[in-house]
Amino acid sequence: MSSSTGAGPIRRSVTVVRARLEPFLLAVTTAALTAGGVARGLGDARLADLLWGSGTAVAVVPAAGWVVAALRRGRAGVDLIAVLALVGTLAVGEYLAGALIALMLATGRTLEAAAQRRASHDVRALVEHVPRTARRRTDTGVRLVPLAEVAIGDLLVVGPGEVVPVDGHVVSDLAVLDESVLTGESSQVERVKDEAVRSGVINAGEAFDLRAAATEQDSTYAEIVRLARQAGAESAPVVRLADRFAAWFLPLSLTVAGLAWLLSGSALRAVAVLVVATPCPLLLAAPVAIVSGLSRASRLGVVVRGGGALENLGRARTLLLDKTGTLTGGRPRVLDVAAAPGWKPSQVLGLAAALDQYSPHVLAHAIVDSARERGVVLPSVSDVTETSGRGVTGVVDGRRASIGRIGPADTLPSWAGAVDNRALLDGSAVAWLSDNGHVVGAVLLRDPIRSDAPRTLRHLRTAGIERILMLTGDRAEPAHDVAAFLGLDGVRAELSPADKVAAVKTERERAVTVMVGDGVNDAPALAVADIGVAMGARGSTASSEAADIVLTTDRVDRLADAVAIAGRARGIAVQSALGGMLMSLAAMAAAAVGLLPPAAGAVLQEGIDVMVILNALRALHVGRALRPALTPATEELIRRFAAEHDDLRDVVEAVRAAADRLSDSPGPEALAAVEETHRLLTERLLPHEYAEEHQLYPALAPALGGPETTATMSRAHTEIERLSRRVAVHLRLAHAHGSLEADQLGDLRSCLYGLHTVLRLHFSQEEENYFSLAP
Repeated sequence: MSSSTGAGPIRRSVTVVRARLEPFLLAVTTAALTAGGVARGLGDARLADLLWGSGTAVAVVPAAGWVVAALRRGRAGVDLIAVLALVGTLAVGEYLAGALIALMLATGRTLEAAAQRRASHDVRALVEHVPRTARRRTDTGVRLVPLAEVAIGDLLVVGPGEVVPVDGHVVSDLAVLDESVLTGESSQVERVKDEAVRSGVINAGEAFDLRAAATEQDSTYAEIVRLARQAGAESAPVVRLADRFAAWFLPLSLTVAGLAWLLSGSALRAVAVLVVATPCPLLLAAPVAIVSGLSRASRLGVVVRGGGALENLGRARTLLLDKTGTLTGGRPRVLDVAAAPGWKPSQVLGLAAALDQYSPHVLAHAIVDSARERGVVLPSVSDVTETSGRGVTGVVDGRRASIGRIGPADTLPSWAGAVDNRALLDGSAVAWLSDNGHVVGAVLLRDPIRSDAPRTLRHLRTAGIERILMLTGDRAEPAHDVAAFLGLDGVRAELSPADKVAAVKTERERAVTVMVGDGVNDAPALAVADIGVAMGARGSTASSEAADIVLTTDRVDRLADAVAIAGRARGIAVQSALGGMLMSLAAMAAAAVGLLPPAAGAVLQEGIDVMVILNALRALHVGRALRPALTPATEELIRRFAAEHDDLRDVVEAVRAAADRLSDSPGPEALAAVEETHRLLTERLLPHEYAEEHQLYPALAPALGGPETTATMSRAHTEIERLSRRVAVHLRLAHAHGSLEADQLGDLRSCLYGLHTVLRLHFSQEEENYFSLAP
């Protein structure tokens, strides 16, 4: 018992010593070399040799330990040559050469320790999320019991905001759940009586009863925790770049040193060969390049948890992406607002937001946010009530209004059929607005594809990623829609956390694989991938802790930057290492024939080190694969026009609504809708397009490579203006005749639908190509 009790402190002490060893060794060797130089300058050669010899001897012990540790793992690393050179210099009395090698060894190890320090795949957040107790309903009431005591068949009560403790089936009529912790999907789901519910999800509605179908250990969430732990334990250690080169450089160096000794009979020549063969380009250049890459990535909000992760990222060829929060925004947004005849979309959105501002539902938040972004004035509401699964009801100007779902007994007006069809085609949710029992509008909501996702995927392929797949817990239909839009190489939908882990393992067998996610359900897959990347800006703590790389900004395009940085840093590291070793080989040949004594060889090796380190520092600079550099004024213009796009959404919707109105009944109301749309185009949209053409595009042209890069977008501006003028001509003709003529209707509808299509495409292109450039 006493031995196990003392094991913990001993292990902690060993860890502390290991963490401080490299900096201590660097300080000692630097001091020894400097002090020895001062002594030699003062004419005391014996003291100088003593100081240099002491620094050399101090370095031998830890270096030998590193060699032994590498040999136990079945690898003979670069440190073996350094140890042989250190021992050789002591044996032949070349103390200055030994001190120089000791300093190089200590510097390389310190840099490498900083570059490859990786966070453990901690699953603490997963464990903390697991409930410790459950509310069990009995004949005498509801009792709080330890989770371990819950048995199959127990009747449990899950309160609002609580985590479902075990797998089970809903006993109440309805349960409103937030399943994002398991599926990654932000939309809340409803489970009716007898439907299955998995542990780990959150009750987003009223309290409900649950019949336990599994014990704590056999439930879904406990399995996720086990998967994350197992995946972290199975992650293979990263082989140092330096060790891979040492696999051929080490035996070559020993062979040359042995032949020099054998043929000349001089041990001094063998030591000289080992001195210049000390793989300082490996000990220094590779870590410097990797550390430079880490520094460059951190400036862009990409936290890489070690040099090993950056090295691996530079070799990655397969990318696996979660959908929600990674390729899509992660939260629903208003896609469109439909209004009944006599209502305006802004009225529908304002009334819907006025009701929903009292609701905690994720769709309600999206509606309220959209109204605020568009500057819609919300009417006063009283007597607000919310029914789980149906929506919110309140009184506005003496009328009872509601927003939410339509019951099966409710009948939809004829105009609403198109809304239902569009929701089905777009994979969007619909919140219906009723006024005094009559449906007067609808708000369509969907989790949109991130505007920077297409650009990111193009840059990733340019940076060397050859295969991009989506892994998601979402339904197959929306997943395939997103995959088709982005041109992914494949998609696997409706996956459990265990399925994701299996998919990652399969891809790892083919190539170095990156997994990107942002939810707790992604943590096991992130841990088992070669490189796990977490969207840390608003992703779960568990996914961030299980990842090798964390994106601290909510921009997925930073991943493309990270891949480009990693590839460039690794390329420079390889270039520096190979160049340095080729120069070392030439020096080895000179030392083998007696043209280079040990001390001179050490000085020459220092010169080689300086060259390769300077080359390695190039990794600090931006490569061509990164986004173009923009001036602060241009970035401000981008942000301004991006904000205007959000404000103009209602204008784009009004164009389509006017076209729909013409199709339904081309009477005075339809003409009024077209006139209002033309007013919006003239007063708001066309001035925006003109300002883009004459302010934004000229500012972007120098950074993008000239005016030709914006030429196609300018052509879209021309088409928008042409269609708007055509609508104006139709209105003048209608005013001249007193109404819209029958022969006008076809062309006017075509103009409006065509304008709506061009505007949506144009907005999407600008948001993808230009607006995603600004941080």
